[in-house]
Amino acid sequence: MRVATYRFYAIIPATMTKLETAHKNFIKHLETEGRSPSTLVAYGKDIEQLVDYLSKRGVNEVKDIKLVLLEDYMGKLLKENYTAKSISRKTNSTKTFFKFLQTKGDLTDNVADQLKHPKVEVKAPRILSKMEYRALRDAAKEDIRTSAIIELLLQTGITISELADIKLEHLDMTKEPGSLFIPKKNAKESRTIPLNKAAMESVKKYIEKERPEIERAEHLFITKTGKALLVRNIRSTIERFYKAAGVENAKVNDLRHTFVAHHLAQGTSMLQVSKIAGHKRISTTERYLQYIDKEVDEEKTELGIL
Repeated sequence: MRVATYRFYAIIPATMTKLETAHKNFIKHLETEGRSPSTLVAYGKDIEQLVDYLSKRGVNEVKDIKLVLLEDYMGKLLKENYTAKSISRKTNSTKTFFKFLQTKGDLTDNVADQLKHPKVEVKAPRILSKMEYRALRDAAKEDIRTSAIIELLLQTGITISELADIKLEHLDMTKEPGSLFIPKKNAKESRTIPLNKAAMESVKKYIEKERPEIERAEHLFITKTGKALLVRNIRSTIERFYKAAGVENAKVNDLRHTFVAHHLAQGTSMLQVSKIAGHKRISTTERYLQYIDKEVDEEKTELGIL
C-alpha cells in the first residue's frame, strides 16, 4: 500500500514593519547614498506627512498599505489646494519610499507602482533680455563683490549653490580663457567650465581690491571675517539689485536660464552648453530652443560674452 506524502511550502510574508520605523530607515538609506541636506528634508517631510495620514486611517504597518489609500491621500492634497507640481513631488517621494521598502523586503507587492502623477504644466523659463541683464550689471557696478557674483553666474551658468562653494583653488586664471572647476556634489558630476574675459576681469578685480586677505579663508566669496558667503545672503543681495535695476519677476536662477538661452541663440553647440551648465540630459538643454530665436545658423564651439 502506497502512503501519500505531502509537502508543505511556507509562504513568507513581508516583514511586519511599523510605518515610523520604515520612515526612519528610509531617511538613513538616503543619507548613506550621499543625498543633499535639502533632499533629505524634502523626502523626510513628504513621507512624514504620508505616514501621519495613514496612521489617522488606522494603518500603522507597511504591509497594510493599499493603493486606494495612496490615491485618497493625493486626492486630499488636491482638495487642500496643493499645486500639481507639489503633488507630483510627493508622488515621486512616495514611489521612491515604496521602492526602498520592496528592496529591503518590507513589501512583497509595491502598490505605489500604480500611483499616477498629476499633469503638471511646465512653465517657460524666465530669460532676461540683454537690456535687463545689462541694467542689473549697471545697478551693481559700484559693489565689486556683487558685480563679480553676477558676472560669474551670467557668464558660466552655474547654480547659486555651486557659486557659494567656489574655492580659490578651483580657479585657474593664468591664461585666457581661464577655467573654473566645479567638484562632484551628491549625484551631480564634476565639470570644468571656461571663464571668458568678462568673468575673469570681474573676479580678479574683486580679489585684488575687495576680498579680505585672510589666509585661512579658502572660499572665493567671503565676509569681512573670512567666512564663506551663504546662499541665502547671495540670493537676497542679487534680489535687491534686481529691484534697483527695475528688473521684475526675476530670481537668481534666471541668470542660469539666461546663460543657456542666449548662448544657444548665438549658435553655441547645444552639447557644449549642456556640459557647461551641468545638465544630466541633453533634452533639458534642448527645451530652451522653443523660447529663443536663433541669431545665426552656423554652430560654434567658443562661448561669447553676454
